[in-house]
Amino acid sequence: MTDLPLADFLADRPPFYVIGALLGLTVIGVLATLNERMGALGGYSAVVERATGRTASLGWKGWFLLGIFLGALVFGLLAGDTTAGDGYGWLTRTFTGSWEWVAGALLLGGGVLIGFGAQTAGGCTSGNGICGTALGSPAAFVATATFLAVAIGATFFIDLVIV
Repeated sequence: MTDLPLADFLADRPPFYVIGALLGLTVIGVLATLNERMGALGGYSAVVERATGRTASLGWKGWFLLGIFLGALVFGLLAGDTTAGDGYGWLTRTFTGSWEWVAGALLLGGGVLIGFGAQTAGGCTSGNGICGTALGSPAAFVATATFLAVAIGATFFIDLVIV
């Protein structure tokens, strides 16, 4: 055991093969124990249904979503400022001072568009990319290839236009 402070330990992400294995085991565990797919959109829908009174209890998907947020909060508190880095990169470097609201508005608008697209498509990237492909769904492979291609293309476009 090392004598590293917790903030130093949390400063770097674990390797992809550790995160990938843990995520894969989580997907398999949820499928094996609950016979359901894991995804953030299901949690969001569960929270909305509970908040609007359509259901009497939150359910596991709602608690899963809250766990994502609470886990990130606990990680941030334990890690301190060492993981803050550059914020949202170009966005926070460009819109500073009295223009910070623009960055917030763009992030909020992007989140709304992502949620609308996920609801319209009947699933989110985590559900299609992780669970759907693990189950061998052809539709999930097409959806995953599509959002990866769009993300890569958008990255190249933004790099040409902005940077």
